[in-house]
Amino acid sequence: MRRNKRWGARARRTGPVVIAVVALLAGCEGVQDAGSPAGDESGNAASDGRAVSPLDNPDGTEPGLASVTGESDRAEAVALITKVTTKGRGPKTGYDRDEFGYAWMDTADGVPLARNGCDTRNDLLQRDGQEVRFRSGSDCVVVAMTLDDPYTGTTIEWRKQEAAEVQIDHVVPLSYSWQMGASRWSEARRERLANDTLNLMPVEGRANSAKGDSGPASWLPPDRGVRCAYAVRFAQVALKYEMPVTSADRRTMLEQCGG
Repeated sequence: MRRNKRWGARARRTGPVVIAVVALLAGCEGVQDAGSPAGDESGNAASDGRAVSPLDNPDGTEPGLASVTGESDRAEAVALITKVTTKGRGPKTGYDRDEFGYAWMDTADGVPLARNGCDTRNDLLQRDGQEVRFRSGSDCVVVAMTLDDPYTGTTIEWRKQEAAEVQIDHVVPLSYSWQMGASRWSEARRERLANDTLNLMPVEGRANSAKGDSGPASWLPPDRGVRCAYAVRFAQVALKYEMPVTSADRRTMLEQCGG
């Protein structure tokens, strides 16, 4: 189910009586309510009350992708993107998803949330989802949630039965990184990139599919309001992993922030 993005922060925790009533009315027998993650108190939240600007979320552990607004923040964004180096995009020869470890492994050392007993995908659904509900008997497997999609500006009522409606996007696509030098990285470094919260964003499945392995010059989020934030996040990942981008991609990234 999809509807226009809602305004205002959601309640984070629901009392046991309310949980029972909601579960009964929704017919969600065998599902336990997780509540919603804590709201952001930094004053940088977007319209959903929780999304955090990438400038205030350098490790990617906070939810969402709030717009970068204001002259000083945009100047900071431009300065950050300017630090990214450039080179031509190499061939895709030899690329395989398995070169970055099996999907959503919990054992990629050196990244937030690793080895916490829950796979990366479910960690990300919990980070960004609201009104999260787990599979009965689990505190990891998310079966239902509300997602304010940062790429399209819509709100998605997600259920595991339609899993593909929400996908985890690699902001810097793995194939892109392969062509920009990751083919020569160690396996451990590639595994970190693939499971790093900084490089991961739960988004609308169709938007993620449309993006493919494109860089910013070829694809940007449909919601224009987050394009500068998206460019900043792309730059943050590139800088963390000492990975260049193409000249066209950096130029596009700078343009989104007024540079």
